[in-house]
Amino acid sequence: MKKLITSSLLLLALVSCKKEEVTNPADTIYFGGDIVTMEGEEAQYAEAVAVKDGKILFVGTKDEAEKFHGEKTEMKDLQGKTLIPGFIDGHCHFAAFGSQAISANLLAAPDGNCNTMDDLVNELKSWHQKNGTDKTQGWIIGIGFDDAVLKENRFPTKDDLDKVSKDIPVMATHISGHFCVVNTKGLELLGITAATKQPDGGVIRRVAGTMNPNGVLEELAAIPHMMKLVAPPDRKLSDMYMDAGQKMAASYGYTTCNEGRATKNHEQMADYAQRGKLYLDVNSWIDYSCPQYMKSEWYSKEYKNHYRIAGLKLTLDGSPQGRTAWRKDPYLIPPDGQKEGYNGYPAIPKDEDVQKIVDDAFANNWQLKAHTNGDAAADQLFRAVNKASKKYGNKDRRTTLIHGQLIRMDQLDSIKKYDIVGSFFPMHTFYWGDWYKEIIGPDKAQLISPINSALKKGIRVTSHTDAPVAMPNLMMIMYTTVNRISRSGTVIGPDERLTPYQALKSITIWGAEQFFEEDNKGTLTVGKLADMVVLDKNPLKVDPLTLKDIKVTETIKEGKSIFKK
Repeated sequence: MKKLITSSLLLLALVSCKKEEVTNPADTIYFGGDIVTMEGEEAQYAEAVAVKDGKILFVGTKDEAEKFHGEKTEMKDLQGKTLIPGFIDGHCHFAAFGSQAISANLLAAPDGNCNTMDDLVNELKSWHQKNGTDKTQGWIIGIGFDDAVLKENRFPTKDDLDKVSKDIPVMATHISGHFCVVNTKGLELLGITAATKQPDGGVIRRVAGTMNPNGVLEELAAIPHMMKLVAPPDRKLSDMYMDAGQKMAASYGYTTCNEGRATKNHEQMADYAQRGKLYLDVNSWIDYSCPQYMKSEWYSKEYKNHYRIAGLKLTLDGSPQGRTAWRKDPYLIPPDGQKEGYNGYPAIPKDEDVQKIVDDAFANNWQLKAHTNGDAAADQLFRAVNKASKKYGNKDRRTTLIHGQLIRMDQLDSIKKYDIVGSFFPMHTFYWGDWYKEIIGPDKAQLISPINSALKKGIRVTSHTDAPVAMPNLMMIMYTTVNRISRSGTVIGPDERLTPYQALKSITIWGAEQFFEEDNKGTLTVGKLADMVVLDKNPLKVDPLTLKDIKVTETIKEGKSIFKK
């Protein structure tokens, strides 16, 4: 008996010594599930990941990870779930996430319930009864209606929104983010009358046969008013929106988010960050109309309190589904108020004005993110980049073309020539693939967002949600990028589908590369930030048709859990 006790004490002593000998203990070790590192051209797996001080300390086998198992190390068993790098959306609008979380949801199925005009009116009424207008600056606001899906196949008008209220201003924003509709009271408050002239780069739609506004505002007739309502003026309300938006982003697995078109709301995001309230990294893209912010302390390659200005945003046209994207060919079905032969329109009509903006970006070495949906808009960008490159050089600028939905296949050569990153939008194949067949023709619809053709040409590519255009659901990105199935179940462009691994790279390491952050993010690599997501299933091992059903169960930013399901 004495011998047995002595042996037990000796064993305990050895174990204690072993723990004391750990010279570099991890804070946390993850194990017990599929750990996908996202390194290499094919999926690579590890048995364990060790994290210390917010960075990845070790990636490898479970046995080797034990070398970093100290007395205070937390051992996290994934219990069969999947661990991957944190999600990096190629393009979204973080500052509007809060409004998406707080305002009425006007999305059609499966993301909402507004499939008819009556649904839309009733949703706005119901939201108002539950919420009032204290959170929305006195307006009843709803986000995400889609004329392509509404049973009536049209935009609501002021007459429809007057059914919600005649005394309170009402605004319903289009799913594209490029249009809004206001009621009669809203038009009055915005000062829009029959005498109001059309703004450059925008349209005030009129009642047929008159100059009276019908409530529908396009592009630069809409966006300035929308921006004021999604960016509350006072700090308390702004914080509530930011809190709600950040919480929603974390729930979808974001560890790095971006504000794709910042104006004065940069000041709110900077203030929010300065006070230590950000726990996600947010990089901001300053609209070309606010170049003064590019000279601020926030413009940097490094984050300060999780925030930085990353570059300049240039918008050259509008929305394909709303038929304001600028094309060379006419739309087969012109929108209300337009004649046959209509092909959209530029946001900035004069090439010389675009050239000045691009020249400024190149001269100051500001990374440029350019919104171009139509092929005519893309050509305008290429003309400006060509001249700016000759003046200032073009080495590793990573100028980014956003959306590129109606880009021609021959224009991919220009993207390659000017070393432009193509951030495409395959989510549109689900939401509007069937609609595109109607408005641009079934053959051309197959070529929207040609992400695989771009990849084959050696172009850097990413994918994005453009949220709040859609919900910030990165698994929906994977589903649409891999399957390209429309609402009706039709495959839109089978040759443009990516493999599940490629699709996952487009929202992890390729996203990091787009933002010059690949040294710190995008893969589970020793020395990089411990930005990670836990999924309930492995997206590389499930039926691709079920990718959209995968859920985020935990989001980890620099080793700290910021969301748990």
